[in-house]
Amino acid sequence: MRSQHPVRNAGAPRGLTVTADPNTPHIVPPASLGPNLSPPERSDASATVEAPRNRRPEERRYVGLELWLHRITVLTFGLVCAVVGVLLVILPWRPEWTDNHLLMAYPGLRAFVANGFVRGVCSGLGILDIWIGFSEAIHYHEEKRP
Repeated sequence: MRSQHPVRNAGAPRGLTVTADPNTPHIVPPASLGPNLSPPERSDASATVEAPRNRRPEERRYVGLELWLHRITVLTFGLVCAVVGVLLVILPWRPEWTDNHLLMAYPGLRAFVANGFVRGVCSGLGILDIWIGFSEAIHYHEEKRP
């Protein structure tokens, strides 16, 4: 029968305990001591349990070129959404929507595209696209990486 009580390892740094129960959480030392602590050497590789390293918030932030690339990506996405949205709002109500070379050969498709419902759906998608673009621009944060 396995013991449920933690056993203190004489060679382990303070704050680390060894238990027989695999469901017991592993206590991780503070991140400020990170590089000063090294895991103890063991001969049995299956018994080695590596604790995940806590990453400091400064390591997850965009810096330098990554920051500017992130800003340009968000700006480009917002601009493309706004332009495509405006085109989808305006273009279905223009004569070019139905009087073009692509639809001249298909009169049934031309009648379907000229339907007010289809034009309204396209305009609604355009408004949604504009909303997505502005929402991304308004909720832009430079704090953390995804």
